[in-house]
Amino acid sequence: MPLAFTRAVSPKLALCELTHLARVPIDIALAVAQHGAYERALAAAGLTVRRLAALEDAPDAVFVEDTAVVLGGHAVIARPGAPSRRGETASTAEALADHLEVHALEAGHLDGGDVILIERTLYVGASGRTDAAGVEALRALAARLGYAVVAVEMRDCLHLKTCATYAGRDAAGVPLVIVDPRRVDPAHFVGVEALVVGPEDASSANTVRAADILIIAAGHPRPRDRLAARGFALVELDTGEFRKAEAALSCLSLIAPAAASAVTRAN
Repeated sequence: MPLAFTRAVSPKLALCELTHLARVPIDIALAVAQHGAYERALAAAGLTVRRLAALEDAPDAVFVEDTAVVLGGHAVIARPGAPSRRGETASTAEALADHLEVHALEAGHLDGGDVILIERTLYVGASGRTDAAGVEALRALAARLGYAVVAVEMRDCLHLKTCATYAGRDAAGVPLVIVDPRRVDPAHFVGVEALVVGPEDASSANTVRAADILIIAAGHPRPRDRLAARGFALVELDTGEFRKAEAALSCLSLIAPAAASAVTRAN
């Protein structure tokens, strides 16, 4: 069974790192409720949800995606670009080691939210949190594991996954990436069809593939209907409190495929 790793919302979430947005009040109780709905959606999709150790004094700790990159039966522990987040990775590594072969990135800075995995290619955003040294360190490590790395230029976007995510294959078997073209050029994604979203639907560029379900942001009927027409089974969720923290759906989990955990246990 696939695994989804999450972490509880810190009571200090309102003190999160911000780059592009002005700080506004965050309703912690509502954020906890939205996070719970997200975990329930993952479980309903057939994933086993495992919570990492709580880090109540780390405002951004709920955004576990940034602390690692999962590659089949392997996990690469990231080196977050924000100094305040570097203490989060140890507990991620400890928890993932029970299920995956863990590797440490050895140089530079890299956030997992800047990495999109499509088949055997890692598309890595050049953001304010991921630098050239981090991209090259990931390239060297990924090559040993059989993956290629493609650097992606972005504009006015915290993480690559803020403005693009891989939806998976549609009912006809066509691989589809959802992209906000104001932030990233869809041409970066070779051999993958781009579903382009407009400025009014920018938040819908971030999605989560959970087994056979695609979790999408609520409130975007145009991309929702286009995805449904392509045969995707959809679940809509409201994560408005996390958007105030410049975060989106994918930030809230690390997903490992079923085959990965099974292989690791067999070893």
